[in-house]
Amino acid sequence: MENRQTVALIKGDGIGVDVSNATVRIVNAALEKAGAPQLTFEEINAGATCFAETGHDIAPDGEDRAGAADAIFLGAIGLPSIRHEDGTEISPHLRLRDRFGLYAGVRPVKAYPNAPQRLADPRAASIDMVILRESTEGLFYSAAAHGRSQIIGDSEVRDTLRITRTTTEKLHRFAFRLAQKRKARGAPGCVTCVDKANVFASMAFFRKIYDEIAPEFPNIDRAYAYVDAQALNLIRAPWEADVLVMENMFGDILSDLAGGLVGGMGMAACAEIGDNHGLFQPAHGSAPDIMGQDKANPLAAILSGALLLDYLAEKSDVESFAKAGQWIEHAVDAGFEANLLRPMEFGGDMGTDAVTTQLLSLIAADAAPKSA
Repeated sequence: MENRQTVALIKGDGIGVDVSNATVRIVNAALEKAGAPQLTFEEINAGATCFAETGHDIAPDGEDRAGAADAIFLGAIGLPSIRHEDGTEISPHLRLRDRFGLYAGVRPVKAYPNAPQRLADPRAASIDMVILRESTEGLFYSAAAHGRSQIIGDSEVRDTLRITRTTTEKLHRFAFRLAQKRKARGAPGCVTCVDKANVFASMAFFRKIYDEIAPEFPNIDRAYAYVDAQALNLIRAPWEADVLVMENMFGDILSDLAGGLVGGMGMAACAEIGDNHGLFQPAHGSAPDIMGQDKANPLAAILSGALLLDYLAEKSDVESFAKAGQWIEHAVDAGFEANLLRPMEFGGDMGTDAVTTQLLSLIAADAAPKSA
């Protein structure tokens, strides 16, 4: 079929299988509702279970197949009980980030009505930000999956924090373009550079490049915050944030903190985008304690599926993909607004299948997305 796109599907471990299956069901329904071409999902075996069974953390041709697809969807990878000899977890997805240059880690953080809000201030209901985490460099440049640490016998280990101009320029431009898109939809239109430029030369370099790129986007405000102060600000006044751009490890930590403000990791969608590839996944882990028990909240994965559709719309110039993504986002909004989505993660009575079935009903309803 013309414009048919291929998605490499890595279900992974634990609840990754559950939430991936839910996402495929929702994405297919949204595509049909929007009159968009159906996707071809090509499954690739990868993760800790794969490692335990085969000795490989991804199928031998898995990385090549993932790179050949139009996009990659990942459920969750890793099991605490299955590790490498050095104690680190199985993490082929870190290699995928590195190999395909997925520098822009997009972590939306949004408050939904009737979902848990950890802050008592009523303004917390308006939280709507994006944490933009550089995903290939920073301290994760030395992640164990890459074998770049300097191990000095049994007495010392040195990890390198790497910041390059090429990647950082692309990251900051991505941040300002994202702020422009959000501003067109009513967001403040401000990018905050989050760093530790007062202590580390690498972070001062990160901020220097930010200042060089900012004038290219005169209609977008700029701001600055040291990472420790930004952690405080996420508790003090997170409703003031728009787009926060930062180094890899800082983004890893602050995105989890921010996710906790709006319900938890079960709402933490994620897109990792490079110049030619995109990988989409829920930011949560594999939660092996509840895998296969119909208890997982699939919404982070499903919202990541909406991000995938938006990405495919831009990549293929097929607008109906974006409309399908809007159907999903609208269904989640409408479901929480009407108290029809009550995941067990939030103390509700709905497991993975019930949440998925309710979203299918909402997508099938006649109400159109606000932006469609």
